[in-house]
Order: sequence, then C-alpha cells, then structure tokens
Amino acid sequence: MKKSGYLLFLVTFILIGFGLVSIYSTSAIFANEKFGDSLFFLKRQLLWALLGSIAMLAAWKIKYELIRSLSKPLLFLTMILLALVLFPPLGREAGGARRWLRIGGFSFQPSEVGKLALLIYLSDYLTRKQSKIKKFSQGFLPPILVLGGMVGLILLQPDLGTGLLLGVVSLSLLFIAGARITYLTGLVLSSLPALYFLVVGVGYRQRRILAFLDPWKDASGVGYQITQSFIALGSGGMTGRGLVWSRQKLFYLPASYTDFIFSILGEELGFIGTASIVILFLVFLWAGIRIAYRAPDLFGYLLGVGITMTISLQAIINIGVATGSLPTKGIPLPFISFGGSSLLFNMIGVGLLLNISRRRKV
Repeated sequence: MKKSGYLLFLVTFILIGFGLVSIYSTSAIFANEKFGDSLFFLKRQLLWALLGSIAMLAAWKIKYELIRSLSKPLLFLTMILLALVLFPPLGREAGGARRWLRIGGFSFQPSEVGKLALLIYLSDYLTRKQSKIKKFSQGFLPPILVLGGMVGLILLQPDLGTGLLLGVVSLSLLFIAGARITYLTGLVLSSLPALYFLVVGVGYRQRRILAFLDPWKDASGVGYQITQSFIALGSGGMTGRGLVWSRQKLFYLPASYTDFIFSILGEELGFIGTASIVILFLVFLWAGIRIAYRAPDLFGYLLGVGITMTISLQAIINIGVATGSLPTKGIPLPFISFGGSSLLFNMIGVGLLLNISRRRKV
C-alpha cells in the first residue's frame, strides 16, 4: 500500500475518533433522559464502527477483479431494497421520510448502499464502454437511465439531498470518462424545471429555502435550527467552551448529534477545532484523489474519484448547512455524525480506496 493509502487510513480513524467523542458529548444528556443510559448513542456508534472496521478490512483485501464482477448484482439488489423501503412495515418512517429499511430488529438506509452500488456500476460500465461513451444511445443513455431509476426511488422517500449528490457525482464521472459536453449540458438544462418544482413546489423545502435566505426573519420558526447553529458556532470563539460544555446541545439545537454535530464541535472546540476538521477532510480529499490518479486502470480511477468525491461532497454540504452557506439538506457529516448506515458504507468506501492503493499501474 502506498503512502497515500496509509494517510487515508490514518485520517479516517482520526475523524471516527472525533466522531465518537463528539457523539458522547452531544447526546449524553438526551440519551440519559430518554433511555436512562448516557452512553446509549455512543455504544451504538461504537458497534457500527466495529462492524465498519471489519467491512473495511474485507473491502481492502477482496480481489480487485471481484469488485467489478459485483457491479450488476449489487445494483440489482440495491434497486430492490430502495423499492422495499417505500412499503410499511419494512420501511420505517421518521421525520416525515421513509428512508430506513427494517429487517427484524435491524434497520439501515438502502440509499447508503446505493451510493456504492452506483459508483461501482458506473465505473465498470464506463470502463467497458469507453469507446462508445460519445455515442448517445450506445454509451451515454444506459447509465443515465440507471441513475434516473435510482434517483427516482430515492426521491420517493423523499430524499432530495442524496438524489442531487448522486446526480452530481455521476455526471462528473461521465465527464471524466469522456461523455460529450453537449449531452451533459442538455441533461442538466432539461432537469432544471423538475428540480425547480421539487424545491419550490414542496412546502417544507420552500420553507428551508426561505430560512436559508433570511434565517433571522423567523428565528423562532423556520429559521430556528440554523440560527441556533449560528449561536453555537459563534459561542465557541477561538478555543471553544471545552468538551461537554456546550449549551446549545441542551435541547436548543435540534439534531445536535446528527446533522448539526459540526455546530456543537464549533461551540465546544472553537475555531481551532472546526478548522482541524476541515483540514482533515482536505487531507482525505487529497489522499483519495492521489490514490485514484495512481490506480492501475480506468475502473480503479473512476471508482476512486467517485468514492472520494461522494464522501468529500457530503462533508462540504454538511459544513455548508451548519454555517448557513447552503440550505438544510439532511446529509450527515461523514465519520462524525451519529448514524450506523452512513459510517458503515463510508468505511467500506475507504476499504475500496485502500484496495485500489495496493495495486500498481502496468
């Protein structure tokens, strides 16, 4: 494994360590009040981190050729799971969205599986059809139909943030693989009316946009969450209040241990803490792209870029939401926010990057 692989491995576990400490700090009081156990969320995340470590090791050591052979079966399985999540009682609803699939006492988000499945499929397809990618019907259209099917199922949950994320990453891979700019531009322009309707035509999304444009106009209503996030970040100053000393986590800032954990990190660790997190993600991005650039073939290059871009974009979006730079999306901070599915499949993604890092160009 090359130096960039070791660096990626190290940064990943530093971020996970940050996450475990932050999850305990942000959730202990709520967990004790609701479950009578201040370690409730920490223990669950530790379990997912352990499962993720095992899965990451498996993805790291699996035969490189086997990854490509799994592209179609994994994509087919993912489509089934995304369809099943729409039907109760298999699909569990929370916060007005049906994104979790419950099997026995176990629940997870199929959309997290979908991210990896789509990336592996696209990387394999674009490698096999490299000579035809500039042809519309033979090269460009098939992956767009697959992307449309997966994004359509995700939008039914509804989960616009993940759908947009997959769209951006997928179109980026098509561009890298050599798809015609005219096809990509035409697709984006033709999608704008639908995107406008999905945002403006849905009440809660429209309110999120209004809150983003002027959160202080209704600070106790639609702008409440983002203004509380501002208060948390502003209260931290340069060095923060200190771990576990956040005030905003005391039932002021909703989702303080999930989507808005970055804000509490800012309050407790200050600008130094949040800047450290940003630097770690920049190092992750650099190491991931370096691994992709040195991949042994086009498949590894596309997969490496796709995984790195997906994880990095999630971090950018989450931090952007917490700082008021982007409308609320409901996308967690990779490796840090509480959430088993996200942690597990991000760690599998890192394992695949490490697998690519083991190979040499020929």
